[in-house]
Amino acid sequence: MAMSLGQLSESSHWLIVSTSLVFTSALQLMLRLQTQNISTYPALASIGCPPVRLGGSCGYGNLVSQAPFSSLVTGIGPSLYKSGKECGACYQIKCTKHRSCSRKPVRVVITDFCPGGACVTDVAHFDLSGTAFGAMAIPGQENKLRNAGVLQIRFARVACDYSGRTIVFRVDPGSNSNYIAMVIEFEEGDGDLRRVDLQQASSEPGEWWEMNQSWGAVWQLNPGSKLNPPFSIRLTSQYSGQTLVAKNVIPTGWKPGATYRSVVNYL
Repeated sequence: MAMSLGQLSESSHWLIVSTSLVFTSALQLMLRLQTQNISTYPALASIGCPPVRLGGSCGYGNLVSQAPFSSLVTGIGPSLYKSGKECGACYQIKCTKHRSCSRKPVRVVITDFCPGGACVTDVAHFDLSGTAFGAMAIPGQENKLRNAGVLQIRFARVACDYSGRTIVFRVDPGSNSNYIAMVIEFEEGDGDLRRVDLQQASSEPGEWWEMNQSWGAVWQLNPGSKLNPPFSIRLTSQYSGQTLVAKNVIPTGWKPGATYRSVVNYL
């Protein structure tokens, strides 16, 4: 089953995206990149380390406490984490069973892996930051909800929307002239990536180097020779397969540890 989304082209800035069914152990999810008429699924939610180990296994670091994440983040069990492929994906969650539940949906971003306990045994388990957990509460009853411990919730995969922010490339401090690694942040739409490619200034037209997913949202390239900037980065989204190019986003004279903002995004 698939659904069509808005259209993004060079002229209109809309793109047509189709979503597909995502299969997990004993659970079938539909990637819903819209916020109306969403089919939701049951899961359990608990509170993880605030704010879920400061970015944890996805590599976002302390950015998870800053806008646009604003600590509305979650760790996730292996059924949804998929060895880091789901880093950056967005989910809508809500609780309805507890008396302090607001029954209003909250959008969270996957920023960490929850490796044990209920995260492994449950079909779907969200290890939420305290902020995200409390956001499901009736205003003024956040602590009452947090004290509940584990909650039954409903969840759905939804589009990531960062309110006009463009994609950011944060170069790893260990990068050098022969090796580059980067965290890729704020991808709208799917939120996660299937593939990342790099094009050097010296590349032939149409020649791209496929980067390897090092871990989480970190992608690296070690070509065995000196890299020739500026670098263009081509992103392929995980489920819709949409391709986006950030032209010359890593400039000549780039620095390890620096952050470079593109002028593109999926929505």
